[in-house]
Amino acid sequence: MSRRLQLFYFWMMVGPAGLGFLLFVAGPMFYSGYLSFTQYDVINPPRFIGWQNYYYLAIHDPSFWPSVKVTAIFAGVSVPLGLLLSLAFAMLLNARTRFLGFFRTAFFLPSILPGVASAVLWVWIFNPSHGLLNSFLRAAGVTEPPAWTSSPDWALSALIIIALWGFGGAMVIFLAGLQGVPRSLYEAAQLDGCGWWGQFRHVTLPMISPVLFFNLIMGIIGAMKVFDTAFVFGAAAGLVPGGPARATLFYVLNLYLKAFNHFHFGLASAMAWMLFLAIALLTAINFLLAKRWVHHE
Repeated sequence: MSRRLQLFYFWMMVGPAGLGFLLFVAGPMFYSGYLSFTQYDVINPPRFIGWQNYYYLAIHDPSFWPSVKVTAIFAGVSVPLGLLLSLAFAMLLNARTRFLGFFRTAFFLPSILPGVASAVLWVWIFNPSHGLLNSFLRAAGVTEPPAWTSSPDWALSALIIIALWGFGGAMVIFLAGLQGVPRSLYEAAQLDGCGWWGQFRHVTLPMISPVLFFNLIMGIIGAMKVFDTAFVFGAAAGLVPGGPARATLFYVLNLYLKAFNHFHFGLASAMAWMLFLAIALLTAINFLLAKRWVHHE
């Protein structure tokens, strides 16, 4: 096959994907970068205003920093707890027990359910007056259970619990990593006198550290992009988006409200690029820190 014919087949295969990327990913992305320096409300043409959108968000916008705070708290709590929970269940499922296939399916199933359906289900569970959770708490002797959906002190905690329910994806990845650890390493550790904790610390964690690092990166990115659960949670509970009292005003939810409720597409585009830069920075920092604790074969 000639070189020219090889290039023809190459571009024939790659061309549709490359064209789709340029039209539907790279093009809108760079256009939003341009819009972030403009005042644009869809009706009137974009008007270039320089860095004013970024300045307004950082200094004058009353909802920007509250949404950053809510997202940071959510990520700081849900990501570590999600990693611990998914790793714990992966280690349980890695053991040889009966009905292993059933338990793997049962634990993984919540992670593939639609986010909207899950949020509606959990709003019913968290209903303060007749929800399933508070009914159990009252039966257990709690006289005043939390008002999960209407209390600013508990609404974010409810969303963290919803996020932890979908640990199945990370669990499956951890399970694949655990099954790749050679049994000979555990046998050698047992001969050296290591107990369960010693084997976990000196064998399991170093061997699955690349998998742990991957789940950490994906968990941080996912936590910083939360939108559908928070939006449906407020709507199903009869609250304004981000309520109560901005307790669930996530960053991407705030971005959505600016764009499609208030038609401030310039501000929304600036927020999108700030989120992109924040995720890129956190990912770069994690890659630098990974040299100290991620062990590759």
